[in-house]
Amino acid sequence: MRQIGSFPGGLVLDGQKTRSTQLSIRQAPLSKILTLPLQQHIGDAAIPIVDVGEYVLKGQMIARADGHISVGLHSPSSGHIKAIDDQAIPHPSGLSAPCITIETDGLEQWTPLKPITDYRTLSAHDIRQHIRYAGIVGLGGAGFPSFIKLNPGVHHFVDTLIINGVECEPYISCDDMLMRERATAILDGIAIMHYAIKAKSCIIAIEDNKPEAITAMEMALAQHEAHPQTELVVIPTRYPAGSEKQLIQVITHQQVPHNKLPIDIGIVMHNIGTAYAVGRAINQGEPLISRIVTITGSDVQKAGNLEVLLGSPISDLLTFCDSTWQATTPLIMGGPMMGYHLSSSDLPITKTANCILAGVDNAAPEASPLPCIRCGDCATACPVSLLPQQLYWHARAKDLEKTREYNLFDCIECGCCNYVCPSEIPLVQYFRFAKTETMNQEQERQKSDAARIRFENRQARQEEEKREKERRQQQRKAALAQSQAAKQDPKDAP
Repeated sequence: MRQIGSFPGGLVLDGQKTRSTQLSIRQAPLSKILTLPLQQHIGDAAIPIVDVGEYVLKGQMIARADGHISVGLHSPSSGHIKAIDDQAIPHPSGLSAPCITIETDGLEQWTPLKPITDYRTLSAHDIRQHIRYAGIVGLGGAGFPSFIKLNPGVHHFVDTLIINGVECEPYISCDDMLMRERATAILDGIAIMHYAIKAKSCIIAIEDNKPEAITAMEMALAQHEAHPQTELVVIPTRYPAGSEKQLIQVITHQQVPHNKLPIDIGIVMHNIGTAYAVGRAINQGEPLISRIVTITGSDVQKAGNLEVLLGSPISDLLTFCDSTWQATTPLIMGGPMMGYHLSSSDLPITKTANCILAGVDNAAPEASPLPCIRCGDCATACPVSLLPQQLYWHARAKDLEKTREYNLFDCIECGCCNYVCPSEIPLVQYFRFAKTETMNQEQERQKSDAARIRFENRQARQEEEKREKERRQQQRKAALAQSQAAKQDPKDAP
């Protein structure tokens, strides 16, 4: 048996997952309007390749990748392009962003798909390009383009591929249900990723509060032609065990060094949902046009997990699940610990939307925070061994240099410090503010440095031009004097 490690801090939380795991995954109804933000992942937004009024088929690419860190975007259903403009998107800022809006026709006509009969006939590069074309990003919440994480590069060797099925955030159960019902398809995707990065071994990690998922994955693994070095590891339930660096500590006893990535210690991690999407993209030729979303909360009568077309309005999903949610109460995308409040239920589902939470059980009424009493509970709970109290004081004072000294950017914004704070101080909000301000200052510094360098280069160029002009003048004077001396009659010389 593999010896399980641990990480500092963390919390044992009430999972609140039973409500959304009583029903099988259901297909969400087709919405009349689908709104697709051009940027649904970390990196550069996709560029539209369709025009308003154009008819598109289900699965057809409607926006191409722009730049290296970017992926394509596809039509989730057949219909006409209604608009290409700025629309409200699900984001903590509440701002609008460029989107493609599709008016569906209800026919669900597919574009011709090109499944790969045997992925082992492809090179690792070709597999990554298929995954990129399919628009697949990390479906665990981060949204980083998956093809990049499947390219370790010539300077790295992948020892372990970790498939993250932990799903430690309360209320969310989309990965749990996906493992229960589609375990074989998940293993198909894992096998493809394993082949692409040539990992020495593969570990599928699941928390021990998901017995049905564990059983389903074990049974599928026993019958699947997966890599022989693929094993399933059950870990203790503790938040935030599903965070990348914490899970690596639990499984491998290794710590990812400060300012380094998992690949630097020979590890690549992908989410269960991402593995499923990769399998569909290669074996069926389907791009990422839908995902499993948990619809739950105390205001949802028929909570559960839905397979939702990207771009579907959240309001349609709440209606389908018999929600009593009112606009005067909170609506959260994600879980209660790391999710963020939405400004409206009319916002669309995106690639990174794993849960819609309408109503939190036993939620305390919002109150004004009290002064910090220096109890140290936040430091005890921090899974990254930071000093949230000190970070809070420096962030509040806008002393950004000090926040960096206290490793602000190591904060994973898990919310453990918020949860245990007896004064109910919104610590994570202060840390997010400090991060944003620091990045803004860094951008301004870079702009200032670039402007200074341009000015200094211009000054140096002008000085060099001035010196060159003076040299030419001196050369002309010398040549003129030499010419005049040559013309002078020797008899006139003294």
